Amino acid sequence: MRVLHTMLRVGNLERAIDFYTQVLGMRLLRQKDYPDGKFTLAFVGYDTEDKTAVLELTYNWGVEKYDLGSGYGHIAIEVDDAYKACAAVIAKGGRVTRPAGPMKHGTTVIAFVEDPDGYKIEFIQRGTAGHSA
Repeated sequence: MRVLHTMLRVGNLERAIDFYTQVLGMRLLRQKDYPDGKFTLAFVGYDTEDKTAVLELTYNWGVEKYDLGSGYGHIAIEVDDAYKACAAVIAKGGRVTRPAGPMKHGTTVIAFVEDPDGYKIEFIQRGTAGHSA
């Protein structure tokens, strides 16, 4: 067994695709409209779906905003340098909600950014954690 994808509901599909591809450097792997169900699915990731888990962006036509609730945490992405990754996000108009630096009770270098729908993405700097992310 393996994880295939994580689904996020988005309020503006093009804005979400732009964030994940232009700001975070993922690729749009596939996209399909489902007119009978009034929704569109787009899959983004750093590699193909047969090699790694990806994100499924679900746009329900006409729904512009979702309540994220208190149960959602974040998506974690391993980066070579969390400081540089944050600088790149800011340079591309993205929002850093927790600047890069060691976590409060450890040495792992982390940062948090937020996508246009308010989902949190954690950057974990390679080589600073007790395990590889």
